[in-house]
Amino acid sequence: MKNLYLIRHAKSDWSDVSKSDFDRSLNKRGEKAILTMAKALKEKKIMPDIILSSSAKRAKLTAKGLAKEIEYSGKIKYIDALYMAEPETIQGLIKDINNKYDSLFIVGHNPETTELSNMLIDDYIDNVPTLGIVALKLPINDWKAFKIGKGKMQFFIYPKMFK
Repeated sequence: MKNLYLIRHAKSDWSDVSKSDFDRSLNKRGEKAILTMAKALKEKKIMPDIILSSSAKRAKLTAKGLAKEIEYSGKIKYIDALYMAEPETIQGLIKDINNKYDSLFIVGHNPETTELSNMLIDDYIDNVPTLGIVALKLPINDWKAFKIGKGKMQFFIYPKMFK
C-alpha cells in the first residue's frame, strides 16, 4: 500500500499587489495554520518519505514549514510543473516516484488539489481550503500503477476544524 497526501498551500498574502501570483508569500493566518496542521499530522503519526512541492513561494513556505514542524528530515523536491498544473500532470509526477517511498506529500494549489482528490475517491469534496490535507491510501505497491478512482480517503482535515 502507498499513502498519498494532497495538501493545498497555506493562506497567502495579498497585501502587496505588485507581487506576481507565483511570488506571493504567506500571511500570518497561513503561518499559524502550519503549526495547527503539523500538530494534527504529528498526532496521527504521519511522516512522509518524500515531499513534492510547487515551486511557487507560498507552496514552498508551506512545505518547508510543515517539514520543520513535523521534524521531517528528508527531501523536499520543488517542481515548477506543480504550479498551475493539470491533474494529469500531477498524476505523471506521482507515477515517477521511486518505489522505495511509500508515503508522499504533494503541496500544491487549487483547483488542482480539489480536482485530483475527487478523481481519486468515491466521495466528493466541494473545496479543499487553504492548508487542507486529503489523505489517501492507495491499493498499489508500485507508483507506476497509480490510477484514477483507486484511492480510499483516510481523512480530510483543514485548519478551521481545529478552532
